[in-house]
Amino acid sequence: MTTDTTMKAIGFTQSLPIEAQDSLFEFEAPYPHPMAHDLIVKVSAISINPVDAKVRTRAAKDKVLETPRIVGYDAVGTVVALGESVEDFSVGDRVYYAGDINRPGSNAEFQAVDSRIVAKTPTRLTYAEAAALPLTALTGWETLFDRLRIDPAAKNKTLLIIGGAGGVGSISIQIAKQLTHLTVIATASRPESEAWVKSMGADYVANHKNLTQSVKELGFEHVDYIFNTADSLGHWDAMVELIAPQGMIASIVEFNGSVNISQLQSKSAGFVWELMFTRSLYKTDDMIQQQIILQKLAKLVDEGRIKTTLTSSLQGFTIDHFKEAHRRIESGKTLGKIAISF
Repeated sequence: MTTDTTMKAIGFTQSLPIEAQDSLFEFEAPYPHPMAHDLIVKVSAISINPVDAKVRTRAAKDKVLETPRIVGYDAVGTVVALGESVEDFSVGDRVYYAGDINRPGSNAEFQAVDSRIVAKTPTRLTYAEAAALPLTALTGWETLFDRLRIDPAAKNKTLLIIGGAGGVGSISIQIAKQLTHLTVIATASRPESEAWVKSMGADYVANHKNLTQSVKELGFEHVDYIFNTADSLGHWDAMVELIAPQGMIASIVEFNGSVNISQLQSKSAGFVWELMFTRSLYKTDDMIQQQIILQKLAKLVDEGRIKTTLTSSLQGFTIDHFKEAHRRIESGKTLGKIAISF
């Protein structure tokens, strides 16, 4: 175990546009010490998610933080120390995880993370390829099976994924096609994003710019399940029209405005939220389910049934690389995932 007392980290103290000089900066942070269930991980690769940019732009809007906040919610690394209550892990294990939004993130040389939300990485992937998976795969898996409560054995059911080419959409298509009998419709509006969702396994592609018409032109009057990974408010009316009687809608994107939930009443349709951080945030009794999901995911990857959604990788722990990754994620045009190895 290292005897260092500090480590390099990248964070922010003010919510600034990414082009601002101090939107992200490098600093010396205290070396983490494990709580009872923690692993201390030497981080080797991370990936960027929309939540990284959201936290950066919202957490310190009208104030200056006394201590820089470290973001980063996907990581792969090597275990260098164990908390006293940790089981099933050893120093030297290569692990992957999505972390806890209430604790310092993965944009650092070392990170403390609860072992119950960590698993050993797929053996066939590089660090960067594995780092692309945890947050999005947990989100997709929880949405399909914990929130929408899809029966893997059910047949003749249809799932519409809005935002199919993003990180969550990309892995959710694969999970649905590998673990259920669902017919999957994914949205895309550019030739490259349409090709991407097809490569992930989507059965049909709809254009989200005219969602209702596009889905119906594919031959579907209604769909049994909708998973919105993009714009909840903008697609609300389309989702209300397209959802089947007794169907279910799930979303990971908060409403920027209000909607009339009563529009779903006549169909006895449901709406449910998914937040990947809920289990760690509230230390739920089933928190270890995230470890179990990541273990199952690793097995599917090593069997060749699930592939990484990594499309772009940067090399080196530098401010320029982290800022570039944030710029790309904020563009809203990324396919798959962006990783940084160091």
